[in-house]
Amino acid sequence: MKASIFLFEEMLPGKVHIFQTDINPELILDPEGIIKIKGRYLVLNPTDVPVQILRWIDAYLSNPAESTEVIIALEYLSSIGTKNLMSILKDLSKVIQQNKKIVIRWYYEEDDDDMIDRAEYTSSVLNVPVESIMTNSLRDV
Repeated sequence: MKASIFLFEEMLPGKVHIFQTDINPELILDPEGIIKIKGRYLVLNPTDVPVQILRWIDAYLSNPAESTEVIIALEYLSSIGTKNLMSILKDLSKVIQQNKKIVIRWYYEEDDDDMIDRAEYTSSVLNVPVESIMTNSLRDV
């Protein structure tokens, strides 16, 4: 039994697609180095990031792509959603310790100062550049 657990832990993660709900964003985790978080992050109860996502990130970090691109396109981000997002980004930024590259692209709609502020905050806390990109519609991202 232990052998199968060991093999599972050593396997590369597959592509994961979590569909958007009323309170959670769409999440795409691609082992080719593309992470996409899109929609509304309305989590109201103080919950942690789902363990399946953390396990995927841990497996990804065992053999990350040369460049990890994180695409964020959120219409709304609650304070608890911010905490969860920061946890995800903090874990993903560990690719830097492996001499790999991380690129965070944060899309926002015109006049959404809150999302611009959150992108700047994320950059300062994680000490990684975050590219803020204005778009006419987040649906096109």
